[in-house]
Amino acid sequence: MRVFVTGASGWIGSAVVPELLGAGHQVLGLARSDDSAEAIAAAGAEVLRGDLADLDTLRAGAASSDGAIHLAFIHDFSDFEASVTADRRAIETIGAALEGSGKPLVIASGTPAVPGHVATERDESSPGSPVAGRAANAQAARGMAARGVRSSVVGLPRTVHGDGDHGFIARLIAIARDKGVSGYVGDGSSRWPAVHVLDAAHLFRLAVEQAPAGSRLHAVGDEGVPVRDIAGVIGRHLNLPAASVPAGDFGFLGQILAVDQPASAGLTRELLGWRPVQPGLIEDMDKGHYFG
Repeated sequence: MRVFVTGASGWIGSAVVPELLGAGHQVLGLARSDDSAEAIAAAGAEVLRGDLADLDTLRAGAASSDGAIHLAFIHDFSDFEASVTADRRAIETIGAALEGSGKPLVIASGTPAVPGHVATERDESSPGSPVAGRAANAQAARGMAARGVRSSVVGLPRTVHGDGDHGFIARLIAIARDKGVSGYVGDGSSRWPAVHVLDAAHLFRLAVEQAPAGSRLHAVGDEGVPVRDIAGVIGRHLNLPAASVPAGDFGFLGQILAVDQPASAGLTRELLGWRPVQPGLIEDMDKGHYFG
């Protein structure tokens, strides 16, 4: 299968591309810069220059392939609505190119945030949740099943961890170093789901190969890690106290840290036989690569 991958040189894409190639697939990776193009080519994939705003290029990449995995997302939390809009247009464009073909389109989204409840693949995000905008895009993608696209959505947890991760965990570490305390919001009981990037990559491959049209999947290894436990690991490695601090100390992350949002992947495991085999979040953090 020839798979068009957006975000092919990103954190998750850099694991998905070798996962696909290792299974015998060909990959056409979208690259918005020279550095991205070099990374994609070095991995053994074909390069297509363009970005999410270049809808003609997205259309051409999808039309020339046997399926697509859409991972790219503009992580601009100062204008998150614009990022969600760009994501929606990209999904619509790629989906239109695949319409009527029965070819797969797999998109990345987030696991639902349903406070006090372990969210399953059947749940929707609560209105006003941090991932509500992306959830609407995911619902639109799943709806493309009615237009002859084998669409599926992989819900990613708040933390996709591993050596080289520069996401939320790395940001929490940077804030702890700056403030002199490894903080959490409230009593720290709010739970974050997590998955290792290599386990997530394996699920994306299974999805493009096998997922039924309109399916929703969860790439969840740890169902819910209390944020105080995350703060405890950070404090131990930085020799700093772990303590409750005001949500404002975390900037935009404060709102996310305060929400209890565990999630499971039970239905995904049953459907596709996916099994996480990599270390969980706490074990992975304790390996020390986040603190180098």
